[in-house]
Amino acid sequence: MVRVMIVDDEVLLRSCMQRILESEPDIDVPVACDGPAALEAIEAHRPDVVLLDLRMPEVDGFAVLAGLGALADPPAVAILTTFLADEDIAAALGSGARGFLLKDATPQELVHAVRVLASGGTVLSPQAARIVVDGYLGSGPGHNELDPRLETRLDSLTEREHQVLDLLAEGLTNADIGRRLLLSASTTKEYVSAILAKLGLANRVQAAVVAHRAASAPGQSRPPALAGTR
Repeated sequence: MVRVMIVDDEVLLRSCMQRILESEPDIDVPVACDGPAALEAIEAHRPDVVLLDLRMPEVDGFAVLAGLGALADPPAVAILTTFLADEDIAAALGSGARGFLLKDATPQELVHAVRVLASGGTVLSPQAARIVVDGYLGSGPGHNELDPRLETRLDSLTEREHQVLDLLAEGLTNADIGRRLLLSASTTKEYVSAILAKLGLANRVQAAVVAHRAASAPGQSRPPALAGTR
C-alpha cells in the first residue's frame, strides 16, 4: 500500500486529489492538510509520497522541504503547482524534491506520478522537463555544449554506468533499470549512487538533465542500454 500525503492550502483541490487517489486499491491518503500542519502530520503518518504546494500562506512548501530534509528517511516529494518558474524549479530540486506536477494533471497522470515516486522514480510534467533541460545547465548560444568539467566527469563513467544514466533519463525507477539490465535492486542502487557521486549531482532529476544535455551535445553519442555489459 502506497501512503500519500497532500499538502496544499486549497481545501477543494486536496479533497479532489484525495478522492482520486483513494479510488485506487493500492493507494491510501491518511491525511491531507495545509502547510502549518504538514511536518507534524508527516512525522505521525510516515507517508511514502508527499504532494506539496510551494505557495502557501504561513508555512510555504520550501519550509516543509527544509523540515523533511532533517528526517532520517524522508518521503519522495513532488511539487504541485499551477505555473512553473525557473527559480522555483532550481530551488525545489536543490532542496530534495523529486519532481513537479501541474495541478491540472489528469487523474491518470496523478495516479501514475504517485506510483512512480513511490517506486523511486522522478516525475516531471512535459513543461517542467523542458524548463529543467533548457535551464538547469544553461541556455542561449552554445547551450547544447557540455561544460568541459562535466564532460570530463561523464568520461569517467564506466560503460554500465552510462547505460544506467541513459535509463535514468527515461524516468525509469531502480526496479525498472534492474529489470532492463538484469541487475539486482541493490546493485542498481549502487550504480545510481556512484553516478551521482562521480558527476557531483544531488539527485536523479539532475542526473536525467545531464544525460539529456549529453545526448544533445555535438559529437556525443552512446550505444543503447543492453543487458550483459559490465
